[in-house]
Amino acid sequence: MEKKNIDWSSLGFGYHDTDKRFVANYKDGAWDEGALIDDPMITMSECAGVLQYAQTCFEGLKAYTAEDGHIVCFRPDLNAERMANTARRLEMPAFPEDKFVDAVVQTVLANEAYVPPYGSGASLYIRPYMFGIAPVIGVAPSKEYQFRVFTTPVGPYFKGGAKPIVIRVSDFDRAAPNGTGHVKAGLNYAMSLHAIVDAHNQGFAENMYLDPKTRTKVEETGGANFIFVTKDGKVVTPKSSSILPSITRRSLVTIARDILGLEVEEREASYMLEYGNGFVYVNNQGYMLEISSIKKELPILIGISTSKEDYKSGNRLNEEDLIKLGTVIKIMNSAQTNGIASLITKIDISNENNYTLFLETERKTAYLGDCSNLETRMLFLVGILEKEKENPGEIFINMNLNTDDAYFRESV
Repeated sequence: MEKKNIDWSSLGFGYHDTDKRFVANYKDGAWDEGALIDDPMITMSECAGVLQYAQTCFEGLKAYTAEDGHIVCFRPDLNAERMANTARRLEMPAFPEDKFVDAVVQTVLANEAYVPPYGSGASLYIRPYMFGIAPVIGVAPSKEYQFRVFTTPVGPYFKGGAKPIVIRVSDFDRAAPNGTGHVKAGLNYAMSLHAIVDAHNQGFAENMYLDPKTRTKVEETGGANFIFVTKDGKVVTPKSSSILPSITRRSLVTIARDILGLEVEEREASYMLEYGNGFVYVNNQGYMLEISSIKKELPILIGISTSKEDYKSGNRLNEEDLIKLGTVIKIMNSAQTNGIASLITKIDISNENNYTLFLETERKTAYLGDCSNLETRMLFLVGILEKEKENPGEIFINMNLNTDDAYFRESV
C-alpha cells in the first residue's frame, strides 16, 4: 500500500487523524462484536461516568515497518492482559484479550498507509482505551462502556534519541499505598500533570517518584520505569505494588537475564512460594519476580492453587489466588500497623473462610477466619500474643468476634 505523503522525519509526538478506528460497546452485560468506523468524534451524555467520575483506562503501543517491509507490533497480548487487569480494578468489564489483539490488528491494517517506512525513526502509535459512557450521577460504576482503538503516526517520544536528562526527586507522590498506581487508569495521569509541569518550570525534564508509604525507595517517573546497572554489571529495577507493570521493563529484564546472561535483581518482593528446593518471589500484584534457592525474610504463601507449571518469572498468580492475595495484603498491612508483621512466617490461603497465620518464632498458629472486621480480629490476635507470649499453641479468632470466640489453646 502506498504511504501517505507525510514528512516522517519531522513528526513530533502528537495526534494526527487517521482513516479508521475500532469501536465496541458493552450493554446489558455483554460486549458486541465491534467494528471499524470513520468518525473520530464521540457523542455521549453530559452525565457519562467517564466525565463525572473518571472511570476510564487506556493502553499504548506501537506498530513499526520492519526491514523486510512487514508491519509488526510489540507484544500486544501483554497490553491486552494489563488492560483487563486495570478494568477489573476500576469495576469495568474486561474487554476479552483475544478480541483486544484482533481490534489492534484490524485498526493497524485499516491505517496501513500511516505506518511510517522503515528507517524513518517514526512509528504508528496505537491507543486502545475504554470508558464508562452511561449516565451516572450517584457514585457508582457505569452500566455501559465503550472500547475504542485509534492510531496516529508519531515521531520519537524523546526527540533526539537517548541522551542524558536532568531529573529531580519529587516531593509529590504519584500513587497512594494500596491505591491504583499498578493499573493504567486515566486519573493517575491527570494527577501527575501538576508535578510534571512544576518540574519543567524548575528546569527538570522529569520527576523521580519515591514509594508513597516510606519515601525511601525509588519507584518510577511519570511515564517510565527505572532500570539501573551497578558497577559490577548487575541489572536492578524497582518492584512495588504502586508501580505500573511496564511491558518494556519486563522485556528488557528478560533479555538481560535470559539472553545477555546478566544478573537481575527486581526489588522488592513481598512473599515467597515454595518450589522444589527453592522459592519463587512474588510481589503484591501477584507477579512472580524470580526463582531462587535463597530464602528471604518474607512470608511464605501456602495453599496456592496456581499450577506449578506456571511458576516462571513474569507470570502471574491465577484469578482465584489474586483475589485471596488482596486479603493477604490487608492482613499484612494490619499486622504492620499492629507491630506483628515480622512475626508472620507463613500464610495459608487454601481456605478463604479461614486464613491461617504461622508465627514460628512465637511457636503459634493463628486462625483468622474469613477476615471480615479484620482490624477487630487483629486486636484480638495481638492481645492473645501478649498474654500468652511464653506458651506455644493455637489462636482461634472465630466468626462472631465475641470475647468467647477469640481464645488460645496451649499445645500439649
